[in-house]
Amino acid sequence: MPGTVAAPRGGVLRDLYDRYETVRDALSRIDKAAGGLGLPDISTRLIEEDGASDRRGPEVQYLEIFAVSLATHHMLVAEGVEPIAIVGQSIGELWALAAAGHLPVEDAARLAVARSQALTRQSWRGKMLAVGVDGRRAESLAGLIDHPHLVLACENAPRQSVISGPEELIRHVERVADALGWPSLPLDVPHPTHTPAMAQAARDLRTTAPRVAYGSGRWRVRSPWLGRDVGDDDPVDLVAGALTARVRMLQTVRELHAAGADVFVECGEWPVVTKFVESSVPGVRCVVPLSESDPVGVVRALAEDTTAIGVFSSHPSARPGDRILPSARVSAPEPAGPPSAVAVEAPARVSVPVPAAPAAYTEPTPAPTPVIAAAPPVPAGPVISYTPPAPATAQAPAAPVTPAAPVDAVAPPSAGLDYETVLAELRTLYGDFLGYPPDLLGEDDGLESELGVESLKQVTLLGRVSERYDLPDLRSNSSLLTAGTLRRIAEGVVQGRAEAAG
Repeated sequence: MPGTVAAPRGGVLRDLYDRYETVRDALSRIDKAAGGLGLPDISTRLIEEDGASDRRGPEVQYLEIFAVSLATHHMLVAEGVEPIAIVGQSIGELWALAAAGHLPVEDAARLAVARSQALTRQSWRGKMLAVGVDGRRAESLAGLIDHPHLVLACENAPRQSVISGPEELIRHVERVADALGWPSLPLDVPHPTHTPAMAQAARDLRTTAPRVAYGSGRWRVRSPWLGRDVGDDDPVDLVAGALTARVRMLQTVRELHAAGADVFVECGEWPVVTKFVESSVPGVRCVVPLSESDPVGVVRALAEDTTAIGVFSSHPSARPGDRILPSARVSAPEPAGPPSAVAVEAPARVSVPVPAAPAAYTEPTPAPTPVIAAAPPVPAGPVISYTPPAPATAQAPAAPVTPAAPVDAVAPPSAGLDYETVLAELRTLYGDFLGYPPDLLGEDDGLESELGVESLKQVTLLGRVSERYDLPDLRSNSSLLTAGTLRRIAEGVVQGRAEAAG
């Protein structure tokens, strides 16, 4: 089940609400808990077709994600998909406990709000950064600065890790990653976590959160930070402990697959954790019902094909975000076997110039309570499937490199930078990089949703566009990532060149 992701679309649960009594009951329980805490109804926007998100703070965002995860789980069960395990990443573990029946829905909702409030009270100005390398390299990168609060927070996939730490140090890590040729992307999350800096919030949560009863549950819950199934652990301690612990999604996915899980179903709105799964265990089947035009039909077809299913939740790390994934055994031919052991070499020594770190880090003035605005559905933790060539001054990391056309493989930009000219040049540049015929790249095609270009690849491509057209600010324009079409990028180039010439 997903953790911190973008606010769900308005009306996303309308059909499920109309079809399933269990979904209506779950949403009613979340609304009841929200009302008791002085928060607005969670279900109204999710079941209205034209529901528009407003600025209601992180607590509402968390509860909306919870509602979508739980509703998807109830749809799966109602249609005959029987989980063998439920896995949640980061706060998604709380959704998993509720879905498995270990916690009453109202208690899980109240605990989620208590967690958010404890993090807000700490007012820690931190950031999380997704980096397109394995956990060992990411940990070595954080170690270059040697600050106790700057750590490897999440190991999501073979080439997707998340570093968490103080904001100014994360900016420094981003510069070093760029010098090494490693793609990176800051994650837009309300509360950076999975660092020792969260120890104060964890203590606060243990002191202030309402104690909740823990039931036996119907399904097993696997914890990526504990590295085992949840037993009779105290729920408040579980949620508090995860604030400072590393999330090992890669290890968890591979353990489940080795135990027989070869179908993973994401109980979230978008493919986030399923991308981690596909990168970690190639060849498995991944299903994201809510991303399809007929979610119920997809689930019914899945139920006919499977004999047992296990469920997952995701984290930011990641964003564009932590969602629910069930893993299932199917009637298709048995897989060749569990994945073989993966040998990971120690990070290579580098000789690139490393930007100077801040002389001394001091905690900044506490930030105001974060407010979450509606955002396009960008996953919290984009999966990395590209490692660009290392700079000439560095010893290349020991990792496979996907060949890509260098920037100068494309003809220099035309003198007349009208929209159609720029669009044609972008089609060539993106097509060469992605291996697509340029004519197939529509100007309004979603780079992520329709063409499968993950966020960190988009960062790399924007960097190339920035260099090609001499627009240094283009690479940092996050709206071009969230918009995700060649039209928007071409318009940005034309406007930027006009302003530069003006």
